[in-house]
Order: sequence, then structure tokens, then C-alpha cells
Amino acid sequence: MKLLLFSNSTNAGEEYFTYPLPHIKAFLNGMKAENIIFIPYAAVTFTYDEYEEKVNNRLQSIGLKAIGIHRFQDKFYAIKTADVIMVGGGNTFHLLKECYEHNILDAIRQTVLSGTPYIGWSAGSNLACPTICTTNDMPIVQPLSFAALNLISFQINPHYLDANPEGHAGETREQRILEFLAANPNKVVVGLREGCWLTVCNNKVVLHGNKTARIFKYKHEPIEHQSEKELNL
Repeated sequence: MKLLLFSNSTNAGEEYFTYPLPHIKAFLNGMKAENIIFIPYAAVTFTYDEYEEKVNNRLQSIGLKAIGIHRFQDKFYAIKTADVIMVGGGNTFHLLKECYEHNILDAIRQTVLSGTPYIGWSAGSNLACPTICTTNDMPIVQPLSFAALNLISFQINPHYLDANPEGHAGETREQRILEFLAANPNKVVVGLREGCWLTVCNNKVVLHGNKTARIFKYKHEPIEHQSEKELNL
């Protein structure tokens, strides 16, 4: 199993999808990537065609092109024959709802477990988790279930922030995650800061980027995990 899971698509001040590109190229080095299937279902305020075009405008700089799953009548076959599966960010609830309604969630899971590389960012990284319960998104739609691909054993919180803005009286991101763990004490959450990503090769999970990740476990003090180190979760 080969996964590349980004916290975000775009760092502040950069052109869209700049920092992931060299890492996608390195990740796919030596792998067949002629048939990349892109899952655009996290898009809400723009069309799936527009999302596909936006991603391809950037992928072309590293010699790649993706085809949106929405273009296929036989979506199951498209996924099962893909060289790479790529899942974009946006609204995680909308993404999961569409995957259930098009009946492709299990097809993605089985295809990735059989060795097809999976690349996701933000909502696409959430989808790789056991559930989407640690997304930051508003539940604008109701999926059949919160259960996701379960490709990894832990939860990701993308775009993780330490900040508690002055004058803000609501919960911090850490408090929200601690609430999740109180309700789900057997789970582990990785707070993945922007500009960071995880590679998963079989059961080996490694953090990359120029920041640490924050590891949350029930009734344990959070741990700052160093980049380029394997996560033992």
C-alpha cells in the first residue's frame, strides 16, 4: 500500500498546488502513472470539470494528467483499472456523501490495498482515515455514514493550528480533538500542520515537511513528532 497524504494543497503566498508537485513527482517515480483517476467530489462552489482543469493545469508541469471520475459511466471499472487514485480537498462531508452515493468507496479501498498509489490532500487525506470525524469542515450534507476508507489506523486533522486568536472565546483546535478522543478513547489523532505530509508504505508512516506534527492520544499529553521520522502509532 502506497499513500501520499498532504495537509493542504497550497501554502500561504504560493500559487495553487505548488508545494505538493515535486513530492508527487518523487512519490510516483518509477511507477506507471498514465491513468490517474481524480476524485473531485469535495468541490462544492465550483464544478467537477473546473476542479479537474484546475488540478491538471498544475500537474502538466510535472508531465502528468488526471481524469475526473465524474466523466465515467462505469466508475467501478475506472477505479479498478487506475494507475493512481488522486482525491482533492474541499468539503469532506460532500466528498464522502458522493462516494457513498456513487458506490465507489469500497472499490477505492480494495484498489489501494492491492497496491495502486493513493494521493490525497486535506479532505482527500481525511478520506483515507477510519472516519471523517476529525475534519475541520462544516457538515453541509449528510453522508450515509462517517466511516471512510480506513486505509490507515489513525485519524488526521489537516490544517492543524495551535493558535488561539485574541478575542476568540470558542474552542481551540486542540480542545476539539480532545473532545473527539474523550468520545473515542481508542483512537489516535495526528494534527498535520500546513506544508506537511505523510507517506505510507505498507505499515510504515513517515512525516515530511518543515514542521512537527502533534500526536494526540486519550489521557496522554500531546507529543510533537519530528519531520523525517517514522510514526509509531
